[in-house]
Amino acid sequence: MADFMKILQQAQEMQGRFQKIQEELQQMTVTGSAGGGMVVADVSGTGQLKKIKLDPSVVNPADIEMLEDLVTVAVSDAQQKAQAAAQEQMGKVTGGLSLPFKLPFG
Repeated sequence: MADFMKILQQAQEMQGRFQKIQEELQQMTVTGSAGGGMVVADVSGTGQLKKIKLDPSVVNPADIEMLEDLVTVAVSDAQQKAQAAAQEQMGKVTGGLSLPFKLPFG
């Protein structure tokens, strides 16, 4: 029974570490860009969009489609970087082990 209690305690400690990492990721800002920096997107470490910055030269009413594409690429770039940062943080908790399940915020 002592082994079970030890496992339960370790699981609770790991859950606490995961919660702390989740909070840290929410506070983190990751930046992605497109068009040589003409469109910049900031997301949280969990991939939630925080801010979009557009260079005035990229705003062309005659070519809205290009602007839409650049925004999409910048946001995607930032979200991919955020996902990599989250995986790195999780690796610190799991000791680099691959978890057999998807994390709720990954």
